[in-house]
Amino acid sequence: MKSLTIYPLYLYMLALFCLTNCDWNTNDFDATGAFEATEVIVSSEVSGKIMALNIQEGSQLEAGAYVGYIDSTQLYLRKMQLSAGLKAVDIRKPDIRKQIAVLEQQIATARTEQQRMKNLVEAKVGNQKQLDDITNNIQFLQKQLDAQHSTLDKTSAGTDAEAESLLYQIMQLDDQLQKCHIINPQTGTVLVKYAEAGEVTAAGKPLYKIADTDLLYLRAYITASHLSQLKTGQTVKVFADYGRDEQREYPGTITWISDKAEFTPKGIQTKDERANLVYATKIAVKNDGYLKIGQYGEIKL
Repeated sequence: MKSLTIYPLYLYMLALFCLTNCDWNTNDFDATGAFEATEVIVSSEVSGKIMALNIQEGSQLEAGAYVGYIDSTQLYLRKMQLSAGLKAVDIRKPDIRKQIAVLEQQIATARTEQQRMKNLVEAKVGNQKQLDDITNNIQFLQKQLDAQHSTLDKTSAGTDAEAESLLYQIMQLDDQLQKCHIINPQTGTVLVKYAEAGEVTAAGKPLYKIADTDLLYLRAYITASHLSQLKTGQTVKVFADYGRDEQREYPGTITWISDKAEFTPKGIQTKDERANLVYATKIAVKNDGYLKIGQYGEIKL
């Protein structure tokens, strides 16, 4: 009879202990979300055959690293063709000084003759008609010189413009040749490789995706009741799950808070299960190597 009385009391105390000390609802955090990174899709800037692409998924790359190149034979030959055309234009450009030198010499000789004849006329031993003929000849030669100057200047300006056009085309090819080299834009980890050496690519076609995994962002969703407790630059506690029971704690910094409410995304839990509208938030977390993109995490204020 005594044992029958103690047994229900024991069950009652055990149930009370569990209700007060066991957390059957594990939502003891203020917001939850998934880790993400700033991802960059590196695309080809020119069309052609990929000659080399020395990367693998999971590779660590530094910003500015040379990772491959695209066939540039046709671009180089086109540049050589334009360079030859530029030389031809330079050859066609008139040498104005040499081409007007004969006329300038004729004018100088005529002026000397004009002065000699003028002195003879003044001394009453010269012929005025001869002096007038020399003067008229000088005027004629001067007009010829002016006309030739105008023609040669226009020809020279035309060749200069043609040469300038060719130079710009060569500069465009130099830029395209430079873009044949595949340069990694940022430090990070290669997430996905979309192309292989030997394939033909086109301008704008993705080659690989890279992300900086040293600094991850937890995109969490907070309820309106917690919104007043947060501000940009604030430090919060971030927890990441490892296995069934293990968690790691990280310091996080709030970098962005959405100014628009949205409905709770599917799969996202909040402390207040009755809340339908939440605000997206980004928390920057320094990765120690254990955090992964897409891994779930929680925050506590």
